[in-house]
Amino acid sequence: MLKIIYRIFVPDFSKSAMEKVITLKDKSFGIYIHNEEIERAIDGVAAAINADYKDSEDVPIVLCVLNGALIFTAELLKRLEFNCELMSVKLSSYQGTASTGTVLNVLGITGDVRGRRVIITEDIVDTGNTIVALKEMLLDKGAGDVRICTMLLKPDVYKKSVKLDYVGMEISNEFIVGFGLDYDELGRNYKDIYKII
Repeated sequence: MLKIIYRIFVPDFSKSAMEKVITLKDKSFGIYIHNEEIERAIDGVAAAINADYKDSEDVPIVLCVLNGALIFTAELLKRLEFNCELMSVKLSSYQGTASTGTVLNVLGITGDVRGRRVIITEDIVDTGNTIVALKEMLLDKGAGDVRICTMLLKPDVYKKSVKLDYVGMEISNEFIVGFGLDYDELGRNYKDIYKII
């Protein structure tokens, strides 16, 4: 059963007309979410995290899931108002435009999480395979508390019982690129988010 502790923003997709098209390899993508909407969502998520961690006596870890969450995490960090440590991990379950269903640990966690509070930052949660595997991995390594923060959520696809603590936006089940998201490693650099057309 899906439990979301905090959801900040549902974008108005009627405003996202296909005024620009990009081509990556064999696929075309049109504008889906403008950067201004993304930034507002990040503002809201940061405010919620700040409210929860403002009186921290410890130093929580922000754990960036590479490569997709790199841009989101960088923007989020600029808005956090408490001391935190940045770590990263690289997992993969995608090949092309589809999930393989198998989560691969490509690059292990870059620090010790034992007894620490961890905020996972993810670009998108759809099937949830990656986030469930990562939370289990962190708890197995002795993390004291693990919270999940995702820029995007596909609620029609996510059916896991693991709760998501901070969600920037809910979107429909579209294949998207931009703002860190990729198609075979291309498209991460665009400031807006595009969907396949």
